[in-house]
Amino acid sequence: MSHAEDHEGSRRDFLYYATAGAGAVTAGAAIWPMINQMNPSADVQALSSIQVDVGGVAEGTQISVMFLGKPVFIRLRTPTEIDEARAVSLDELPDQSARNANDEAADALDENRSFGENGEWLIMQGVCTHLGCVPLNDAGDFVGSGGVGGWFCPCHGSHYDTSGRIRRGPAPENLPVPMVQFIDETTIQLG
Repeated sequence: MSHAEDHEGSRRDFLYYATAGAGAVTAGAAIWPMINQMNPSADVQALSSIQVDVGGVAEGTQISVMFLGKPVFIRLRTPTEIDEARAVSLDELPDQSARNANDEAADALDENRSFGENGEWLIMQGVCTHLGCVPLNDAGDFVGSGGVGGWFCPCHGSHYDTSGRIRRGPAPENLPVPMVQFIDETTIQLG
């Protein structure tokens, strides 16, 4: 084998590697815009978390805020509402999952859906899991509510209890609980 044949093989290898490298760079340059367009836009990223002042929420009342285009109910429950929610056993619930983004493996016990030292805060998306209507605060006043309190969907009659769990009607799931973090005693962060 001559010295010229050694150089010929190494030049050929160099050309293969250079061509493959140029092809990889070209493919990456062509594919990147398709991948990058799937990233959320700046306005969506800006709304991926919000802080809410809950210092003015009185016991037994709620506020609604918009988060990611959906209403979120933030309720400071009374001791009676907490007791009613905690008295319900899992066997009575059509959906036994907490639907809690903070603990996805949890069951639907009230302790797994509420926040605060005594479970006084209930924070959940205010969108019926049947067809997306906004439930109304019930407090047991609607005809046929059966005393479950909580929320009533006027579109198709789903009833949610004082923990936001489906109790009757066509809705298949409990009202979802978003990611929640208490920043301090009067401020929560959603997302």
